[in-house]
Amino acid sequence: MTLRRGRRLGVDVGDARIGVASSDPDGVLATPVETVPGRDVPAAQRRLAALVTEYEPLEVVVGLPRSLHGGEGPAAAKVRGFAEQLAKNITPVPVRLVDERMSTVTAAQGMRASGVGSKKGRSRIDQAAAVVILQSALETERVSGRPPGQCVEVVV
Repeated sequence: MTLRRGRRLGVDVGDARIGVASSDPDGVLATPVETVPGRDVPAAQRRLAALVTEYEPLEVVVGLPRSLHGGEGPAAAKVRGFAEQLAKNITPVPVRLVDERMSTVTAAQGMRASGVGSKKGRSRIDQAAAVVILQSALETERVSGRPPGQCVEVVV
């Protein structure tokens, strides 16, 4: 299967921090970009829109937190709202929601394994979680031949 060519941004939305990752144009490797403060949502949205302008991605992939059984709770509803606002702000660049179960756990384990402590590593864990989300989305598309997750509809 072939992957659509173009850079993508991966976003891990948290209450305090938002991790951002980017892929190379060939969609092979996801790398950390930065951690955006998340408490001031309008400021976070502006920063993400600026990153979209800077990186010119094919799409933005946002991790959707689901329960282990696949259900959606308050955290998922919050991320959906955030992704809808982001989609409006960066249209015509599509925003896609992808299942991110365990991404932060996976990222935290990886950071600990590489010797990064949790105090110093918190903002880096958010970036690493964004990398895990994006890498997983790239892998999904590579295997299925279809864009990952579901596209956020922009309602004007």
